[in-house]
Amino acid sequence: MDRFAGLALGALGVLAFSFSLPTTRLAVQELDPWFVAFGRAVGAALLAWGYLRLTGAPRPGRDQWRRLSIVALGVVVGFPLFTSLALTSQTATHGAVVVTVLPAMTAVFAVLRAGERPPLLFWVASLGGLLAVLAFLVTSGTVRGSLTTADLFLLAAVGLCGLGYAEGGALARELGGARTICWALLLSLPVTVPVTVAAAVLDPPRAGAAAWSAFGYLTAVSMFLGFFAWYAGLARGGIARVGQIQLAQPVLTLAWSALLLGESVTPASIAAALVVLACVVLIQRTRNSPLVPTAQMNR
Repeated sequence: MDRFAGLALGALGVLAFSFSLPTTRLAVQELDPWFVAFGRAVGAALLAWGYLRLTGAPRPGRDQWRRLSIVALGVVVGFPLFTSLALTSQTATHGAVVVTVLPAMTAVFAVLRAGERPPLLFWVASLGGLLAVLAFLVTSGTVRGSLTTADLFLLAAVGLCGLGYAEGGALARELGGARTICWALLLSLPVTVPVTVAAAVLDPPRAGAAAWSAFGYLTAVSMFLGFFAWYAGLARGGIARVGQIQLAQPVLTLAWSALLLGESVTPASIAAALVVLACVVLIQRTRNSPLVPTAQMNR
């Protein structure tokens, strides 16, 4: 039952996150990217505060606060900031191809965190997926033959998000999925509030209904409710097993980008996504095989 529930919750989280890049792209066309990245975290933190007060959640322990800071760095600050900056000049379709390597990054960080020693094939497949993304970025960049700044932002976003997913999934086994993201959001307030205020003062937000609706989705769903399902799914079903559901996320994102933004999905984008997804399948298969544990990493 836990396994089925974990897969179902994970699928719900992936569906919620699959809209993140298209809605971010829509929001940053009219709103400052720093305001979008940090403002949605502030709004979600207000929702988190209400949820924690309503449920009477106990405060995390000292070690849990330290681990929550890793979650906050990855999914509250890192991914929203770097995707917002990237999508001011790049399409959501382009970003979706880069995000195909996210399950691989999540699996790698899960392995490193657990102190396991996976077979050589795991690392070969991980490197293969990353190289496929880099090849796509170089060949499709604005400046042919080189990575653009937006590409570097996307790679940074994926790396930090993988770290936040892996640590958050492990921590959710202790705190629960909802409380993990809620405490991470509150922990981030000393950073997110000043940046949001500064961004609003320097560039007062003015936008139409579409941009504000996208911002609202990012706040309530991508930054809050989606993590309720995602972290709960990782905790119940296992990071490696449920992480495989992420294979559907870039495909869904490509579809939403075409339907909602009218972006074209090129054959190169589809080919790159398929290559990376094949590598991720191989990663997950080797990740789920018997591994030789090393000494557990200090938490």
